[in-house]
Amino acid sequence: MLMDMSNLTLITLAWELYQQGVPKSRIAKRLGKNRETIHLWVKGIEAEGLLPFLERYQQAKKGPRTERQVNPLVKRWVWDLREREAQCCGQKIVYFLEREHGVHLSVPKVYEVLRERYVIRSKWKKNHLRGPVPHATAPRQVVQMDSILLGGLYAFTGIDIYTREADILIAPALTAAYGRAFLDQAMARRFGGHVALIQTDGGSEFKDTFLAQVAAYCERHRVARPYKKNEQAYIESFNRTVRKECLGWGRYSAADLPSCQKAAEAFLERYHYHRPHLGLGLRTPLTKGA
Repeated sequence: MLMDMSNLTLITLAWELYQQGVPKSRIAKRLGKNRETIHLWVKGIEAEGLLPFLERYQQAKKGPRTERQVNPLVKRWVWDLREREAQCCGQKIVYFLEREHGVHLSVPKVYEVLRERYVIRSKWKKNHLRGPVPHATAPRQVVQMDSILLGGLYAFTGIDIYTREADILIAPALTAAYGRAFLDQAMARRFGGHVALIQTDGGSEFKDTFLAQVAAYCERHRVARPYKKNEQAYIESFNRTVRKECLGWGRYSAADLPSCQKAAEAFLERYHYHRPHLGLGLRTPLTKGA
């Protein structure tokens, strides 16, 4: 069986399969090795030849292994890619390194380089308990906020889950600056300036400057758990209504921003004062003159 073979035999077999045109991923699966290991074997043999590589490999196993050092220029590329690609993950940095510089690093090595400059949060922290999903029994207890992709534009949306009052801001970019602009607008004209809790997802539009301001408008800001759409059920439902009854599923450009905002304002007028809501017993969220 393959598991009983020595690594020298597996290296030789991997090289023979590679010369026959078998993809590295298939070789790795067949030999029970990681694709990264097969890549390193093939790369070493191409540079040194099979016999010299096997001899060096055998000698390396006999003594203590020296820690693999990363070229300072490659480190700079890793850090630059992290900034350029909006704090992307290690797998994407590996992709861009190979595509743009012809350099291959393993994912663990990329994260090792990143930790020299950044605080890297472990994935498991995303699933920490965030408290129970909030429910409302009175106005201004819970406001959910989200965003909608409209092609070249974005709609920032928010809703009071008890009264169903809502607000919309059309923006040309999905940034925290526009997230804060929507927060200021919605809290001033729709949600009374202060609520018990504001809930958003973990998108970049709800970080940085948004986070710096949100505490002024609520007692607590909660980030909904990823992939748990039911935690944002009210705003997700409202977003579908915006799509269906106002902006549709088309794609808009920056030039369409004024007309889209005008359409959103007309929709909000109808939504609040004319359109009956099933969740409110066929009443409207607001009444004229109230």
